[in-house]
Amino acid sequence: MLAYVLKRVFLSLVSIFFVICLTYILMNTVPGGPFLGEKAISPRVLAELEAKYGLDKPLPVQMKNYILSLLKGDMGVSLKMQKNRPVATIIGEMFPVSALVGIIALSWALVTGVALGCLAAYTRGKWQDSLLQIVTTAGIAFPSFVSATVLLVCFAGGVFKIFPTAGLSRGAISYVLPCFTLGLTPMCSIARYTRSSMLEVLGKEYIKTVRAYGLPIPVLIFKHALRNALIPVITYLGPVTAAILTGGFVVETVFNIPGLGRYFVQSISNRDYPLIMGTTIFFAGLVIIMSFVVDVLYKLVDPRIQLSNEEA
Repeated sequence: MLAYVLKRVFLSLVSIFFVICLTYILMNTVPGGPFLGEKAISPRVLAELEAKYGLDKPLPVQMKNYILSLLKGDMGVSLKMQKNRPVATIIGEMFPVSALVGIIALSWALVTGVALGCLAAYTRGKWQDSLLQIVTTAGIAFPSFVSATVLLVCFAGGVFKIFPTAGLSRGAISYVLPCFTLGLTPMCSIARYTRSSMLEVLGKEYIKTVRAYGLPIPVLIFKHALRNALIPVITYLGPVTAAILTGGFVVETVFNIPGLGRYFVQSISNRDYPLIMGTTIFFAGLVIIMSFVVDVLYKLVDPRIQLSNEEA
């Protein structure tokens, strides 16, 4: 187990290193810069600003300096969004907002998706199964910005003005639309994964044996079948959890939520290099951590799964 953990840590560090290098190169390859949008900026002032933030040096030197600063825990300061504020401070302030929205969205998506998937598997071929497949397919097919726009028109700015159109200033009711939008696509995907896996598990011999004992259907499904059926769902939950916890870039932008996702989108538009790098590294680290958590959950759900060759 220890060898496996050390191997994963090493591979994680290598992955983050490649993410840093690739993001830095692509970011600086795009024409323009963080100061070109300033009004009537003279070439002399532009040169002074670039020299102040180290942007006048060759790209390999800039990348080396950034990595060395990162190893010391310094992600730099924002160049435009919140001028001269440390990027780490901005992430620390914005992420809790995104995380709260994400946790609510993930919770309802997981519970509802698993329940609907089990129902669809149990009623295979019936109208309930067909209806659920139509709903989940539509939920996956529609992009988040379409779902968000429809919800805003119907329940915020249209006939039914029940929920606020933007922000989180009105308390719990403000979370309904963004959390529902953010969790809709994951819920539909979880329902489909659960259904497919549950159908396979329900055909196993041990399930037929349990069914022969005359146990109630809820006990058969949720106690004996669901545990093995959850493995594909757990695989999906790794990357999607990281994406949801960062708030969903589109959802936060549409609903004007002051979270990390919206800041990431705005930092790209404003060419705020340090903020782009900081949020990208944070997101990559979150994905890697969640992937490791998924591997551990495999072992908890099914003890037969081995995490390393030493355990085999």
